[in-house]
Amino acid sequence: MPGAPTTLQLAAISDPLVRDLASHGQVRAFAKNAVIINEGDTSNTLFVLLSGRVKIYSSDVSGREIIYDDHGPGEYVGEMAQDGQPRSASVMTLEPTVCSVLNREEVRQAITSNPDIALQMISTLIGRARVATASVRNLALLDVYGRVARLLLDMAEDKDGKLVIPERLTQQDIGDRVGASRDMVSRIFKDLVAGGYIRIEHKIITILRKPPERW
Repeated sequence: MPGAPTTLQLAAISDPLVRDLASHGQVRAFAKNAVIINEGDTSNTLFVLLSGRVKIYSSDVSGREIIYDDHGPGEYVGEMAQDGQPRSASVMTLEPTVCSVLNREEVRQAITSNPDIALQMISTLIGRARVATASVRNLALLDVYGRVARLLLDMAEDKDGKLVIPERLTQQDIGDRVGASRDMVSRIFKDLVAGGYIRIEHKIITILRKPPERW
C-alpha cells in the first residue's frame, strides 16, 4: 500500500516548499518508460519527483514526438491540471522513478497549511512559460541548425572548466526536442564535430567552442 514519503526521501528535495508539498502526498514507484500522464486525460494528479527523471512531450498518431522538457528530483509535473482542464501534454519516465502523488484536494490542503507553496508554484509556472515562449520563438525564427546549437548551449553545464551536456542524449532525442529528423541532426553533428565545435564520447557531448549562430 502507498504511504507518505519518508524523511530520507524528502531530504533529497532541496527546496523546503516543494519538500512541504511532497509531504502531503502518497509515494508511488514507476518503472522506466511508464506513462504517468496522458495528454487529453482529465485527471488532476500532481507528481513531485523524489528520484528518477521524466520527460514532458506530445505525440501524433504516427508516433512522432516533440519533447518540451524533462524534470528530475525536487521538481513536479501535472500542476497545470489544477485548473480542471484536460492534460496539455504527456509525461513518461526516463528511468525508474519514485514520486509523491497528490490529488487536487491534497494540493489545496498543502497550500492552505503553507500559502507560500502557492507562490512557489506560480514562480514555477512563470519559469516554464518563459521556456515555452523561447521554444516557440526558436521554432519560428531559427532554422534546424540554429535550434540544435541553441539547445546544446542551453543544456550545457560547466564541469571543471568545460561546457558539458550532462544527459546522454541520442540524436533522436535531440531531434525530438527541436522538431527535426534524426538524419538532419546527424548531419549537423558531423559538421560541428568536423569544425571543432563539439566532441562526443560515450554519448557525452562537450562544447569545445561556441557554435556560430548561423551555419
